[in-house]
Amino acid sequence: MRLGIRIFLVYFLFVGLAGYFLLNTVREQIRPVVRQSSEETLVDTANLLAEILHDDVKAGTLGQSRLPEVLKAYGSRSPGAQIWGLAKNQVSHRIYVTDAKGIVLLDSSGEGLGKDYSKWNDVYLTLRGEYGARSTRSVADDESTSVMHVAAPIIDDGRIIGVVTVAKPNSSLQPYIDRSEQRLLTLGLGLIGLGLLIGAALSWWLARSLRRLARYAQAVSEGERAALPHYKGGELAHLANAVERMRTQLEGKAYVERYVHTLTHELKSPLAAIRGASELLQGEMPAEQRARFVGNIERESERLQQMIERLLNLARVEQMQALEDEQQVALASLVDELLLAHAARIEGAGLQVRQRVPVGLRLLCDPFLMRQALANLLDNALDFTPAGGALLFELEREGGRVALSLFNQGQAIPAYAIGRVSERFYSLPRPGSGRKSTGLGLNFVAEVMQLHGGTLAVDNVDGGVRVRLWLPMRRIS
Repeated sequence: MRLGIRIFLVYFLFVGLAGYFLLNTVREQIRPVVRQSSEETLVDTANLLAEILHDDVKAGTLGQSRLPEVLKAYGSRSPGAQIWGLAKNQVSHRIYVTDAKGIVLLDSSGEGLGKDYSKWNDVYLTLRGEYGARSTRSVADDESTSVMHVAAPIIDDGRIIGVVTVAKPNSSLQPYIDRSEQRLLTLGLGLIGLGLLIGAALSWWLARSLRRLARYAQAVSEGERAALPHYKGGELAHLANAVERMRTQLEGKAYVERYVHTLTHELKSPLAAIRGASELLQGEMPAEQRARFVGNIERESERLQQMIERLLNLARVEQMQALEDEQQVALASLVDELLLAHAARIEGAGLQVRQRVPVGLRLLCDPFLMRQALANLLDNALDFTPAGGALLFELEREGGRVALSLFNQGQAIPAYAIGRVSERFYSLPRPGSGRKSTGLGLNFVAEVMQLHGGTLAVDNVDGGVRVRLWLPMRRIS
C-alpha cells in the first residue's frame, strides 16, 4: 500500500472517530440543554403567576374572577410567530391552581377541576416547601408524550395557601431539538468532509514530494541527468539536500576515476610524439628536419591544450543537473556573432554562408553554453567544408519541436561512423590535413542539448552533412 494512502487512512480514522464522538456527545447534550432552558422559563412563569393569583386564592374568589376566561382565551390564541425559522401557531402551556390541600381550583384545560392533585410531585413537594417539578408521560413507552410540570407556592404571611403549576409538553420543544440536531449534523459532516479533503490534499502533497525525490534518486542511480526537487524548507528540503550531497560525493569519486582513466589513455599519443621529437632534437640534424620536429611538438602541445580545455568544459556540463542561468536570447544575433568571429577563416576559404534564422526569434537557454555549443558545431563544419563550399543556418519545425540546423557542403560521413560522431574522443580525420580533433566537440554539444531538454542529430544529406539541434517548442518565442 502506498505511503500516501496509509497516511490518508490514518488521518481518516482519526478525524472520523473524533468527529463521530464529538457529534454524538454534542447531540446527546442538545436535548437536556433545551429542556433545562425550558424548565428555567417555566419556573419564572410559575412564580409570576403565584404573585398574580395570590389575592384571589386568599379571598377564595378564584372561580368568580376573570382568570378562567383569561386562561380559556389564552388557550385559543394563535401566536403566528416565527422562531428561528420555525412557526409557532398555538400556545402549549397548561396552568392549574390547587389549594393548600392539593384540590384543583382552576385548570386552563378544564380536565382537572376539583380533582385531588396532592399526590403529584409538583404539588406534593411544593406544599412541603420544596421545589416541585415532575415529568409525566401520557404513554409509558413513548418519551415524546412526556409533559414537564413546574410548580410555585402561593404564599401569604409565610404560609403556603396554594400552588400554581405550569406544564409544557416536551413535544412542543422537539422541532427545535430536531432542527438543532440537523444543523449540527450538517455542520459536523461538512467539517469532517473538509478535514478529510485537507487530509487527502496533505497526503497527496507529501506522497508526491516523496515520489519526486524517489524519482530523482532513481534517475541518479541509473546515470541519468535530473534536477533536484525544490522544497521550501522543512524536513523534505533537508532530505533532498542530503540526497544531493550523497549523489555529489558518490558521483564525484566515480567521475574523477573515469576521467583520469580516459585522459591518461588519450594523452599517451601526443605525449609520445612530443617525447620522440624532443629526443631526436637532442642530436645533430638538418635545419629543415629540426623545424619539422619543432612543428610537431607545437602541434601536439596545442592538441593537448585543446583537449584539456574541452575536457574541463565537458566536465562542467556533465556535472550540471539543470540549467543555472536561463535567459531569452536572440538566436539570429547569436549566429551572426559566431559567423563574425570566424569571418577571417570563412573568407580565407571562400565559403558561401547563408543565414535563414528569423530575426525576431528568441530562445530560452543558457547563453554561455549555447554559444559554446554553436561554436563547436561551426568549428566542426568549417573543418569538413572544402574551399568554396557552402554553409547554411536555418530553422526547422516539426510537431512540438524546433531545430536549429547547420548544413555544410562536403563529403558524407562514413556509415560506420555516423552513429559514433558524438562519442567522447571519437573523431574523423580532417579532409585537408588528415589530422583528428580532440573528439570532444560534438559530445559537448550533445550534453548541452540534454540540459536544455533537446537532442543532437547528425545526418548525411544530398551534397553534405546536416546537424540539427532539436529543442522543445516551449523554449522558442
